[in-house]
Amino acid sequence: MRSLPDADPGVPDLRSPLRYLWWNARRQSSALLAGIGYATLWWLVQALMPAVLGKGVEAVTAKDTDALLTWAAVLFGLGLVQAFSGIMRHRMAVYNWLAAAYRTVQLTSRHAARLGATLPKRLSTGEVVSVGNSDIAHIGSSMDILLRGTGSVVAIITVTVILISTSLPLGLLVLFGVPLMAVAVGPLLKPLHRRQARQRELTGDLSTRAADIVAGLRVLRGIGGEQVFARRYREESQRVRHAGVRVARVESVLEGAQILLPGLLIATVTGVGASFAVAGQIPTGQLVAFYLYAVFLIGPMRTLTEAADKLTKGHVAAGRVIRILSIEPEIKGGKGGSGGGVLRDCYSGVTVQPGVLTAVAASAPEDAVAIADRLGRYADGDVTFGSADLSLLPVDEVRRRILVADNGARLFTGRLRDELDVRAAGDEERLREALRVACAEDIVEALPDGLDTWVAEAGREFSGGQQQRLRLARALLADPEVLVLVEPTSAVDAHSEARIAQRLAESRAGRTTLVCTTSPLVLDRTDHVIYVEGGRVLAEGTHRQLLDTSPEYAATVTRGEG
Repeated sequence: MRSLPDADPGVPDLRSPLRYLWWNARRQSSALLAGIGYATLWWLVQALMPAVLGKGVEAVTAKDTDALLTWAAVLFGLGLVQAFSGIMRHRMAVYNWLAAAYRTVQLTSRHAARLGATLPKRLSTGEVVSVGNSDIAHIGSSMDILLRGTGSVVAIITVTVILISTSLPLGLLVLFGVPLMAVAVGPLLKPLHRRQARQRELTGDLSTRAADIVAGLRVLRGIGGEQVFARRYREESQRVRHAGVRVARVESVLEGAQILLPGLLIATVTGVGASFAVAGQIPTGQLVAFYLYAVFLIGPMRTLTEAADKLTKGHVAAGRVIRILSIEPEIKGGKGGSGGGVLRDCYSGVTVQPGVLTAVAASAPEDAVAIADRLGRYADGDVTFGSADLSLLPVDEVRRRILVADNGARLFTGRLRDELDVRAAGDEERLREALRVACAEDIVEALPDGLDTWVAEAGREFSGGQQQRLRLARALLADPEVLVLVEPTSAVDAHSEARIAQRLAESRAGRTTLVCTTSPLVLDRTDHVIYVEGGRVLAEGTHRQLLDTSPEYAATVTRGEG
Protein backbone atom coordinates (compact mmCIF):
# COMPACT_ATOMS: atom_id res chain seq x y z
CA MET A 1 0.00 0.00 0.00
CA ARG A 2 1.35 3.40 -0.95
CA SER A 3 1.56 6.09 1.71
CA LEU A 4 -0.28 9.37 1.20
CA PRO A 5 0.65 12.15 1.07
CA ASP A 6 4.30 12.36 0.04
CA ALA A 7 6.71 13.35 2.79
CA ASP A 8 7.58 16.53 0.89
CA PRO A 9 4.59 18.19 -0.81
CA GLY A 10 6.88 20.59 -2.68
CA VAL A 11 6.57 24.32 -3.24
CA PRO A 12 3.15 25.22 -4.67
CA ASP A 13 2.61 27.71 -7.48
CA LEU A 14 0.53 30.48 -5.86
CA ARG A 15 0.39 32.89 -8.80
CA SER A 16 -3.22 31.98 -9.61
CA PRO A 17 -5.81 29.28 -8.80
CA LEU A 18 -5.34 27.72 -12.23
CA ARG A 19 -1.57 27.54 -11.74
CA TYR A 20 -2.08 25.92 -8.35
CA LEU A 21 -4.33 23.24 -9.87
CA TRP A 22 -1.84 22.72 -12.69
CA TRP A 23 0.98 22.39 -10.14
CA ASN A 24 -1.07 19.78 -8.30
CA ALA A 25 -1.66 17.88 -11.55
CA ARG A 26 2.06 17.92 -12.37
CA ARG A 27 2.92 16.61 -8.89
CA GLN A 28 0.86 13.49 -9.59
CA SER A 29 1.21 13.42 -13.38
CA SER A 30 2.06 9.70 -13.58
CA ALA A 31 -1.01 8.63 -11.63
CA LEU A 32 -3.14 11.16 -13.50
CA LEU A 33 -2.03 9.97 -16.94
CA ALA A 34 -2.52 6.34 -15.93
CA GLY A 35 -6.01 7.13 -14.70
CA ILE A 36 -6.86 9.02 -17.89
CA GLY A 37 -5.66 6.02 -19.89
CA TYR A 38 -7.87 3.59 -17.96
CA ALA A 39 -10.85 5.96 -18.10
CA THR A 40 -10.44 6.43 -21.86
CA LEU A 41 -10.25 2.67 -22.37
CA TRP A 42 -13.32 2.22 -20.16
CA TRP A 43 -15.36 4.70 -22.21
CA LEU A 44 -14.09 3.40 -25.56
CA VAL A 45 -15.07 -0.17 -24.77
CA GLN A 46 -18.58 1.01 -23.91
CA ALA A 47 -18.65 3.07 -27.12
CA LEU A 48 -17.88 -0.02 -29.21
CA MET A 49 -20.53 -2.23 -27.60
CA PRO A 50 -23.55 -0.77 -29.49
CA ALA A 51 -21.80 -1.48 -32.79
CA VAL A 52 -21.12 -5.08 -31.73
CA LEU A 53 -24.72 -5.50 -30.57
CA GLY A 54 -25.90 -4.11 -33.89
CA LYS A 55 -23.79 -6.66 -35.74
CA GLY A 56 -25.23 -9.38 -33.54
CA VAL A 57 -28.77 -8.30 -34.42
CA GLU A 58 -27.88 -8.37 -38.10
CA ALA A 59 -26.48 -11.90 -37.65
CA VAL A 60 -29.76 -12.98 -36.03
CA THR A 61 -31.74 -11.39 -38.85
CA ALA A 62 -29.56 -13.18 -41.42
CA LYS A 63 -29.72 -16.42 -39.36
CA ASP A 64 -25.91 -16.60 -39.45
CA THR A 65 -24.98 -18.71 -36.38
CA ASP A 66 -21.23 -18.42 -36.87
CA ALA A 67 -21.39 -14.63 -37.10
CA LEU A 68 -23.65 -14.51 -34.04
CA LEU A 69 -21.20 -16.60 -31.98
CA THR A 70 -18.30 -14.45 -33.19
CA TRP A 71 -19.96 -11.18 -32.19
CA ALA A 72 -21.10 -12.69 -28.89
CA ALA A 73 -17.49 -13.63 -28.14
CA VAL A 74 -16.36 -10.13 -29.06
CA LEU A 75 -19.01 -8.65 -26.76
CA PHE A 76 -17.88 -10.95 -23.93
CA GLY A 77 -14.28 -9.85 -24.45
CA LEU A 78 -15.30 -6.20 -24.40
CA GLY A 79 -17.16 -6.86 -21.15
CA LEU A 80 -14.04 -8.29 -19.55
CA VAL A 81 -11.95 -5.33 -20.70
CA GLN A 82 -14.61 -2.93 -19.44
CA ALA A 83 -14.65 -4.62 -16.01
CA PHE A 84 -10.86 -4.47 -15.69
CA SER A 85 -10.54 -0.89 -16.95
CA GLY A 86 -13.47 0.20 -14.75
CA ILE A 87 -11.83 -1.21 -11.63
CA MET A 88 -8.49 0.39 -12.45
CA ARG A 89 -10.14 3.69 -13.43
CA HIS A 90 -11.93 3.86 -10.09
CA ARG A 91 -8.75 2.91 -8.22
CA MET A 92 -6.76 5.65 -9.93
CA ALA A 93 -9.60 8.14 -9.47
CA VAL A 94 -9.60 7.56 -5.71
CA TYR A 95 -5.81 7.77 -5.59
CA ASN A 96 -5.74 11.06 -7.50
CA TRP A 97 -8.53 12.50 -5.34
CA LEU A 98 -6.70 11.58 -2.15
CA ALA A 99 -3.30 12.72 -3.42
CA ALA A 100 -4.53 16.20 -4.38
CA ALA A 101 -6.69 16.62 -1.27
CA TYR A 102 -4.09 15.42 1.22
CA ARG A 103 -1.33 17.41 -0.45
CA THR A 104 -3.45 20.51 0.08
CA VAL A 105 -4.15 19.44 3.69
CA GLN A 106 -0.42 19.05 4.24
CA LEU A 107 0.37 22.47 2.77
CA THR A 108 -2.37 24.33 4.63
CA SER A 109 -1.74 22.66 8.00
CA ARG A 110 2.01 23.28 7.81
CA HIS A 111 1.46 26.89 6.78
CA ALA A 112 -1.14 27.38 9.52
CA ALA A 113 1.40 26.16 12.07
CA ARG A 114 4.00 28.50 10.57
CA LEU A 115 1.62 31.46 10.72
CA GLY A 116 0.76 30.86 14.37
CA ALA A 117 -1.03 33.86 15.84
CA THR A 118 -1.08 35.61 12.46
CA LEU A 119 -3.75 33.27 11.03
CA PRO A 120 -6.68 34.15 13.35
CA LYS A 121 -5.91 37.83 12.83
CA ARG A 122 -6.28 37.52 9.06
CA LEU A 123 -9.00 34.88 8.71
CA SER A 124 -12.03 33.95 10.79
CA THR A 125 -12.39 30.51 12.36
CA GLY A 126 -15.27 29.73 10.01
CA GLU A 127 -13.21 30.57 6.95
CA VAL A 128 -10.45 28.19 8.01
CA VAL A 129 -12.97 25.46 8.90
CA SER A 130 -14.70 25.84 5.53
CA VAL A 131 -11.41 25.39 3.70
CA GLY A 132 -10.82 22.17 5.60
CA ASN A 133 -14.38 20.90 5.20
CA SER A 134 -15.18 21.68 1.57
CA ASP A 135 -12.43 23.37 -0.44
CA ILE A 136 -9.95 20.54 -0.02
CA ALA A 137 -12.58 18.07 -1.24
CA HIS A 138 -13.30 20.27 -4.29
CA ILE A 139 -9.60 20.30 -5.20
CA GLY A 140 -9.51 16.51 -4.95
CA SER A 141 -12.63 16.27 -7.12
CA SER A 142 -11.10 18.54 -9.75
CA MET A 143 -8.30 15.99 -10.19
CA ASP A 144 -10.66 13.02 -10.09
CA ILE A 145 -13.00 14.36 -12.80
CA LEU A 146 -10.11 14.86 -15.22
CA LEU A 147 -10.03 11.09 -15.69
CA ARG A 148 -13.65 10.55 -16.67
CA GLY A 149 -13.91 13.94 -18.35
CA THR A 150 -11.04 13.28 -20.74
CA GLY A 151 -12.31 9.78 -21.46
CA SER A 152 -15.84 11.04 -22.14
CA VAL A 153 -14.54 13.51 -24.74
CA VAL A 154 -12.72 10.68 -26.53
CA ALA A 155 -15.84 8.51 -26.34
CA ILE A 156 -18.07 11.22 -27.84
CA ILE A 157 -15.60 11.79 -30.67
CA THR A 158 -15.41 8.04 -31.33
CA VAL A 159 -19.19 7.63 -31.42
CA THR A 160 -19.55 10.64 -33.69
CA VAL A 161 -16.99 9.23 -36.14
CA ILE A 162 -18.77 5.87 -36.15
CA LEU A 163 -22.14 7.47 -36.77
CA ILE A 164 -20.86 9.74 -39.53
CA SER A 165 -19.16 6.82 -41.27
CA THR A 166 -22.41 4.83 -41.04
CA SER A 167 -24.99 7.57 -41.67
CA LEU A 168 -23.94 11.14 -42.36
CA PRO A 169 -27.26 12.75 -41.27
CA LEU A 170 -27.34 10.87 -37.94
CA GLY A 171 -23.66 11.57 -37.32
CA LEU A 172 -24.13 15.28 -37.93
CA LEU A 173 -27.20 15.24 -35.69
CA VAL A 174 -25.13 13.89 -32.80
CA LEU A 175 -22.15 16.07 -33.67
CA PHE A 176 -24.17 19.26 -33.37
CA GLY A 177 -26.62 18.04 -30.72
CA VAL A 178 -24.05 17.34 -28.03
CA PRO A 179 -22.46 20.84 -28.06
CA LEU A 180 -25.91 22.45 -28.13
CA MET A 181 -26.90 20.59 -24.97
CA ALA A 182 -23.66 21.58 -23.27
CA VAL A 183 -24.34 25.21 -24.17
CA ALA A 184 -27.92 24.89 -22.91
CA VAL A 185 -26.90 23.83 -19.38
CA GLY A 186 -23.93 26.21 -19.25
CA PRO A 187 -25.96 29.28 -18.10
CA LEU A 188 -27.09 27.33 -15.03
CA LEU A 189 -23.55 26.86 -13.73
CA LYS A 190 -22.81 30.52 -12.98
CA PRO A 191 -25.85 31.15 -10.73
CA LEU A 192 -25.25 27.77 -9.10
CA HIS A 193 -21.68 28.64 -8.16
CA ARG A 194 -22.72 32.11 -7.03
CA ARG A 195 -25.32 30.64 -4.69
CA GLN A 196 -22.88 27.98 -3.50
CA ALA A 197 -20.33 30.68 -2.68
CA ARG A 198 -22.95 32.58 -0.70
CA GLN A 199 -23.94 29.43 1.19
CA ARG A 200 -20.30 28.70 1.95
CA GLU A 201 -19.77 32.24 3.23
CA LEU A 202 -22.79 31.98 5.53
CA THR A 203 -21.69 28.55 6.72
CA GLY A 204 -18.25 29.95 7.55
CA ASP A 205 -19.83 32.79 9.54
CA LEU A 206 -22.01 30.28 11.37
CA SER A 207 -18.98 28.14 12.22
CA THR A 208 -17.24 31.22 13.60
CA ARG A 209 -20.31 32.05 15.68
CA ALA A 210 -20.45 28.49 17.02
CA ALA A 211 -16.75 28.51 17.94
CA ASP A 212 -17.15 31.84 19.76
CA ILE A 213 -20.19 30.59 21.70
CA VAL A 214 -18.50 27.35 22.76
CA ALA A 215 -15.31 29.17 23.79
CA GLY A 216 -17.22 31.75 25.83
CA LEU A 217 -20.11 29.60 27.08
CA ARG A 218 -19.14 29.89 30.73
CA VAL A 219 -18.92 33.67 30.50
CA LEU A 220 -22.20 33.91 28.58
CA ARG A 221 -23.98 31.94 31.27
CA GLY A 222 -22.46 34.13 33.93
CA ILE A 223 -23.81 37.34 32.39
CA GLY A 224 -27.11 35.88 31.23
CA GLY A 225 -26.27 36.13 27.53
CA GLU A 226 -26.65 32.46 26.64
CA GLN A 227 -30.20 32.81 25.27
CA VAL A 228 -29.33 35.96 23.30
CA PHE A 229 -26.48 34.28 21.47
CA ALA A 230 -28.49 31.09 21.02
CA ARG A 231 -31.20 33.14 19.28
CA ARG A 232 -28.63 34.77 17.03
CA TYR A 233 -27.21 31.35 16.16
CA ARG A 234 -30.69 30.10 15.26
CA GLU A 235 -31.26 33.13 13.02
CA GLU A 236 -27.95 32.63 11.23
CA SER A 237 -28.57 28.89 10.84
CA GLN A 238 -31.89 29.68 9.16
CA ARG A 239 -30.07 31.94 6.70
CA VAL A 240 -27.73 29.05 5.93
CA ARG A 241 -30.74 26.77 5.41
CA HIS A 242 -32.42 29.24 3.04
CA ALA A 243 -29.15 29.58 1.11
CA GLY A 244 -28.99 25.79 0.84
CA VAL A 245 -32.52 25.68 -0.53
CA ARG A 246 -31.61 28.28 -3.17
CA VAL A 247 -28.63 26.14 -4.17
CA ALA A 248 -30.86 23.06 -4.36
CA ARG A 249 -33.31 24.84 -6.67
CA VAL A 250 -30.63 25.49 -9.28
CA GLU A 251 -29.16 22.01 -8.81
CA SER A 252 -32.57 20.44 -9.37
CA VAL A 253 -33.04 22.39 -12.60
CA LEU A 254 -29.55 21.36 -13.71
CA GLU A 255 -30.22 17.71 -12.92
CA GLY A 256 -33.51 17.86 -14.78
CA ALA A 257 -31.86 19.45 -17.80
CA GLN A 258 -29.25 16.73 -17.82
CA ILE A 259 -32.05 14.17 -18.16
CA LEU A 260 -34.39 16.09 -20.44
CA LEU A 261 -31.94 17.31 -23.08
CA PRO A 262 -30.22 13.95 -23.69
CA GLY A 263 -33.67 12.38 -23.76
CA LEU A 264 -34.71 14.73 -26.54
CA LEU A 265 -31.55 13.86 -28.47
CA ILE A 266 -32.24 10.14 -28.01
CA ALA A 267 -35.80 10.54 -29.23
CA THR A 268 -34.66 12.55 -32.24
CA VAL A 269 -31.87 10.14 -33.20
CA THR A 270 -34.17 7.15 -32.73
CA GLY A 271 -36.97 8.75 -34.76
CA VAL A 272 -34.71 9.71 -37.65
CA GLY A 273 -33.00 6.31 -37.55
CA ALA A 274 -36.37 4.53 -37.58
CA SER A 275 -37.44 6.50 -40.65
CA PHE A 276 -34.20 5.50 -42.38
CA ALA A 277 -34.77 1.85 -41.42
CA VAL A 278 -38.34 1.91 -42.74
CA ALA A 279 -37.09 3.44 -45.98
CA GLY A 280 -34.51 0.68 -46.22
CA GLN A 281 -31.57 3.09 -46.04
CA ILE A 282 -30.06 1.32 -42.99
CA PRO A 283 -30.47 -2.27 -41.71
CA THR A 284 -32.28 -3.07 -38.44
CA GLY A 285 -29.01 -3.81 -36.66
CA GLN A 286 -27.75 -0.31 -37.36
CA LEU A 287 -31.01 1.14 -36.05
CA VAL A 288 -30.50 -0.76 -32.79
CA ALA A 289 -26.89 0.47 -32.66
CA PHE A 290 -27.98 4.09 -33.26
CA TYR A 291 -30.49 3.86 -30.44
CA LEU A 292 -27.91 2.37 -28.08
CA TYR A 293 -25.42 5.06 -29.06
CA ALA A 294 -27.94 7.77 -28.25
CA VAL A 295 -28.60 6.16 -24.85
CA PHE A 296 -24.85 5.67 -24.25
CA LEU A 297 -24.12 9.34 -24.96
CA ILE A 298 -26.11 10.38 -21.89
CA GLY A 299 -23.21 9.18 -19.71
CA PRO A 300 -20.38 11.10 -21.42
CA MET A 301 -22.53 14.21 -21.79
CA ARG A 302 -23.47 14.24 -18.10
CA THR A 303 -19.82 13.68 -17.27
CA LEU A 304 -18.88 16.78 -19.27
CA THR A 305 -21.41 18.85 -17.34
CA GLU A 306 -20.10 17.37 -14.08
CA ALA A 307 -16.55 18.17 -15.18
CA ALA A 308 -17.44 21.80 -15.86
CA ASP A 309 -19.07 22.04 -12.43
CA LYS A 310 -16.25 20.35 -10.48
CA LEU A 311 -13.46 22.16 -12.31
CA THR A 312 -15.15 25.49 -11.60
CA LYS A 313 -15.56 24.58 -7.92
CA GLY A 314 -11.95 23.42 -7.83
CA HIS A 315 -10.82 26.72 -9.32
CA VAL A 316 -12.76 28.69 -6.69
CA ALA A 317 -11.51 26.41 -3.89
CA ALA A 318 -7.91 26.77 -5.10
CA GLY A 319 -8.32 30.53 -4.87
CA ARG A 320 -9.29 30.27 -1.21
CA VAL A 321 -6.45 27.87 -0.45
CA ILE A 322 -4.03 30.27 -2.13
CA ARG A 323 -5.39 33.03 0.07
CA ILE A 324 -4.24 31.09 3.15
CA LEU A 325 -0.94 29.97 1.65
CA SER A 326 -0.14 33.55 0.55
CA ILE A 327 -0.43 34.99 4.06
CA GLU A 328 2.96 35.84 5.44
CA PRO A 329 3.65 35.55 9.18
CA GLU A 330 3.95 38.81 11.04
CA ILE A 331 7.19 37.59 12.58
CA LYS A 332 9.88 36.65 10.10
CA GLY A 333 13.34 35.36 10.80
CA GLY A 334 16.62 35.81 9.02
CA LYS A 335 19.05 33.30 7.59
CA GLY A 336 21.78 33.70 10.16
CA GLY A 337 22.74 31.21 12.81
CA SER A 338 24.52 30.60 16.06
CA GLY A 339 23.73 32.98 18.90
CA GLY A 340 23.34 31.76 22.46
CA GLY A 341 24.38 32.79 25.91
CA VAL A 342 22.97 35.97 27.39
CA LEU A 343 19.40 36.74 26.28
CA ARG A 344 18.65 40.47 26.54
CA ASP A 345 15.55 42.53 25.85
CA CYS A 346 17.05 45.90 25.07
CA TYR A 347 13.73 47.77 25.35
CA SER A 348 13.01 46.82 28.97
CA GLY A 349 16.59 46.09 30.02
CA VAL A 350 15.74 42.55 31.14
CA THR A 351 18.83 40.34 30.89
CA VAL A 352 18.67 36.57 31.29
CA GLN A 353 22.05 35.10 32.18
CA PRO A 354 22.88 31.57 30.93
CA GLY A 355 22.50 28.81 33.48
CA VAL A 356 20.60 31.04 35.91
CA LEU A 357 17.01 30.75 37.17
CA THR A 358 15.80 34.31 36.66
CA ALA A 359 12.41 35.81 37.52
CA VAL A 360 10.65 38.87 36.15
CA ALA A 361 8.14 40.46 38.49
CA ALA A 362 6.16 43.24 36.83
CA SER A 363 3.80 45.72 38.45
CA ALA A 364 1.55 45.24 35.40
CA PRO A 365 1.20 41.60 34.27
CA GLU A 366 0.90 42.65 30.62
CA ASP A 367 4.45 44.06 30.79
CA ALA A 368 5.83 40.64 31.73
CA VAL A 369 3.84 39.01 28.92
CA ALA A 370 5.20 41.56 26.42
CA ILE A 371 8.78 40.85 27.55
CA ALA A 372 8.25 37.08 27.22
CA ASP A 373 6.81 37.55 23.72
CA ARG A 374 9.80 39.61 22.62
CA LEU A 375 12.30 37.16 24.12
CA GLY A 376 10.56 34.26 22.37
CA ARG A 377 10.29 36.19 19.08
CA TYR A 378 6.50 36.25 19.13
CA ALA A 379 6.61 40.03 18.88
CA ASP A 380 9.08 42.39 17.26
CA GLY A 381 11.66 43.93 19.52
CA ASP A 382 15.34 44.72 19.95
CA VAL A 383 16.49 41.42 21.48
CA THR A 384 19.98 39.93 21.43
CA PHE A 385 20.91 36.30 21.99
CA GLY A 386 24.58 36.35 22.86
CA SER A 387 26.29 38.27 20.05
CA ALA A 388 23.45 37.67 17.58
CA ASP A 389 20.38 39.76 16.91
CA LEU A 390 17.43 37.47 17.61
CA SER A 391 15.52 38.80 14.60
CA LEU A 392 18.31 37.60 12.29
CA LEU A 393 18.00 33.98 13.41
CA PRO A 394 15.60 31.65 11.54
CA VAL A 395 12.23 31.44 13.30
CA ASP A 396 12.40 27.62 13.37
CA GLU A 397 15.73 27.80 15.17
CA VAL A 398 14.41 30.34 17.67
CA ARG A 399 11.37 28.11 18.40
CA ARG A 400 13.64 25.11 18.91
CA ARG A 401 16.03 26.88 21.28
CA ILE A 402 13.72 29.27 23.16
CA LEU A 403 10.40 27.99 24.47
CA VAL A 404 7.78 30.38 25.84
CA ALA A 405 5.16 28.45 27.83
CA ASP A 406 2.16 30.51 28.89
CA ASN A 407 -1.37 29.75 30.06
CA GLY A 408 -2.78 30.23 26.57
CA ALA A 409 -1.20 26.94 25.46
CA ARG A 410 -3.60 24.05 24.83
CA LEU A 411 -3.57 20.37 25.53
CA PHE A 412 -4.42 18.46 22.38
CA THR A 413 -6.54 15.40 21.70
CA GLY A 414 -4.65 12.11 21.96
CA ARG A 415 -2.90 9.85 24.45
CA LEU A 416 -1.66 11.88 27.40
CA ARG A 417 1.77 10.30 27.03
CA ASP A 418 2.04 11.49 23.42
CA GLU A 419 0.70 14.97 24.20
CA LEU A 420 3.29 15.52 26.92
CA ASP A 421 6.26 13.92 25.16
CA VAL A 422 6.17 16.33 22.20
CA ARG A 423 9.67 15.39 21.04
CA ALA A 424 8.69 11.68 21.00
CA ALA A 425 11.81 10.82 22.98
CA GLY A 426 10.08 7.89 24.65
CA ASP A 427 12.15 8.29 27.83
CA GLU A 428 9.86 7.03 30.60
CA GLU A 429 12.19 8.21 33.37
CA ARG A 430 12.30 11.80 32.06
CA LEU A 431 8.53 11.79 31.65
CA ARG A 432 8.00 10.71 35.22
CA GLU A 433 10.53 13.30 36.46
CA ALA A 434 8.74 16.10 34.58
CA LEU A 435 5.44 15.06 36.13
CA ARG A 436 7.07 15.05 39.57
CA VAL A 437 8.51 18.54 39.13
CA ALA A 438 5.11 19.82 37.98
CA CYS A 439 3.35 18.02 40.86
CA ALA A 440 1.17 16.28 38.29
CA GLU A 441 1.68 12.68 39.44
CA ASP A 442 -1.68 12.63 41.22
CA ILE A 443 -3.42 13.69 38.00
CA VAL A 444 -2.01 10.71 36.10
CA GLU A 445 -2.68 8.29 38.95
CA ALA A 446 -6.37 9.29 38.99
CA LEU A 447 -6.80 8.53 35.28
CA PRO A 448 -8.23 5.11 34.34
CA ASP A 449 -5.35 4.20 32.01
CA GLY A 450 -2.67 6.48 33.44
CA LEU A 451 -0.48 8.03 30.78
CA ASP A 452 -2.25 5.99 28.12
CA THR A 453 -5.58 7.71 28.82
CA TRP A 454 -7.06 9.52 25.84
CA VAL A 455 -7.21 13.30 26.36
CA ALA A 456 -10.35 15.06 25.15
CA GLU A 457 -10.29 18.22 23.05
CA ALA A 458 -8.35 21.02 24.79
CA GLY A 459 -8.01 18.78 27.88
CA ARG A 460 -11.46 19.83 29.02
CA GLU A 461 -11.72 16.91 31.49
CA PHE A 462 -9.00 18.56 33.59
CA SER A 463 -9.47 21.53 35.90
CA GLY A 464 -7.62 24.80 35.31
CA GLY A 465 -4.95 23.91 37.85
CA GLN A 466 -4.51 20.41 36.45
CA GLN A 467 -4.13 21.76 32.92
CA GLN A 468 -1.53 24.23 34.14
CA ARG A 469 0.54 21.52 35.81
CA LEU A 470 0.35 19.27 32.74
CA ARG A 471 1.42 22.17 30.51
CA LEU A 472 4.39 22.77 32.80
CA ALA A 473 5.37 19.09 32.54
CA ARG A 474 5.17 19.29 28.77
CA ALA A 475 7.40 22.40 28.71
CA LEU A 476 9.97 20.71 30.94
CA LEU A 477 9.99 17.62 28.72
CA ALA A 478 10.68 19.78 25.66
CA ASP A 479 13.99 20.66 27.38
CA PRO A 480 14.85 23.83 25.39
CA GLU A 481 18.05 25.78 25.65
CA VAL A 482 16.08 28.67 27.18
CA LEU A 483 12.77 28.10 28.97
CA VAL A 484 10.45 31.07 29.56
CA LEU A 485 7.51 30.35 31.87
CA VAL A 486 4.66 32.84 32.20
CA GLU A 487 2.75 32.53 35.51
CA PRO A 488 3.22 28.74 35.69
CA THR A 489 1.59 28.39 39.12
CA SER A 490 -1.22 30.96 39.08
CA ALA A 491 -3.98 28.32 39.21
CA VAL A 492 -2.57 25.92 41.82
CA ASP A 493 -2.90 25.93 45.60
CA ALA A 494 -0.15 27.34 47.82
CA HIS A 495 1.09 23.94 48.96
CA SER A 496 1.53 22.68 45.40
CA GLU A 497 3.02 26.01 44.36
CA ALA A 498 5.73 25.75 47.01
CA ARG A 499 6.63 22.22 45.93
CA ILE A 500 6.70 23.20 42.25
CA ALA A 501 8.97 26.18 43.01
CA GLN A 502 11.42 23.99 44.92
CA ARG A 503 11.46 21.19 42.35
CA LEU A 504 11.67 23.59 39.41
CA ALA A 505 14.76 25.22 40.89
CA GLU A 506 16.38 21.83 41.34
CA SER A 507 15.35 20.51 37.93
CA ARG A 508 16.53 23.58 35.99
CA ALA A 509 19.76 24.06 37.92
CA GLY A 510 22.45 25.14 35.47
CA ARG A 511 19.85 25.69 32.70
CA THR A 512 18.75 29.10 31.42
CA THR A 513 15.26 29.72 32.77
CA LEU A 514 13.06 32.80 33.07
CA VAL A 515 9.88 32.79 35.15
CA CYS A 516 7.44 35.67 34.81
CA THR A 517 5.55 35.73 38.11
CA THR A 518 4.69 37.77 41.19
CA SER A 519 4.31 34.75 43.47
CA PRO A 520 6.56 35.13 46.55
CA LEU A 521 6.80 31.33 46.84
CA VAL A 522 8.32 31.08 43.36
CA LEU A 523 10.38 34.27 43.54
CA ASP A 524 12.05 33.10 46.75
CA ARG A 525 13.43 30.03 44.92
CA THR A 526 14.97 31.90 41.98
CA ASP A 527 18.61 32.96 41.69
CA HIS A 528 17.91 36.46 40.43
CA VAL A 529 14.82 38.68 40.35
CA ILE A 530 14.20 41.61 38.00
CA TYR A 531 11.45 44.06 38.95
CA VAL A 532 9.78 45.82 36.02
CA GLU A 533 7.58 48.88 36.25
CA GLY A 534 6.23 50.84 33.30
CA GLY A 535 7.83 48.33 30.97
CA ARG A 536 11.37 49.05 32.23
CA VAL A 537 13.70 47.44 34.76
CA LEU A 538 13.46 49.33 38.04
CA ALA A 539 15.37 47.07 40.40
CA GLU A 540 17.34 43.79 40.47
CA GLY A 541 18.58 41.39 43.13
CA THR A 542 17.36 38.40 45.08
CA HIS A 543 13.79 38.22 46.31
CA ARG A 544 14.72 39.01 49.90
CA GLN A 545 17.06 41.85 48.89
CA LEU A 546 14.32 43.52 46.85
CA LEU A 547 11.80 43.18 49.68
CA ASP A 548 14.17 45.23 51.82
CA THR A 549 15.35 47.76 49.21
CA SER A 550 12.43 48.29 46.81
CA PRO A 551 9.08 49.38 48.28
CA GLU A 552 7.47 49.13 44.83
CA TYR A 553 8.58 45.51 44.47
CA ALA A 554 7.42 44.68 47.99
CA ALA A 555 4.01 46.21 47.32
CA THR A 556 3.65 44.24 44.08
CA VAL A 557 4.58 40.79 45.35
CA THR A 558 2.86 41.10 48.74
CA ARG A 559 -0.25 42.74 47.22
CA GLY A 560 0.27 45.73 49.51
CA GLU A 561 0.10 43.58 52.64
CA GLY A 562 3.76 43.94 53.64
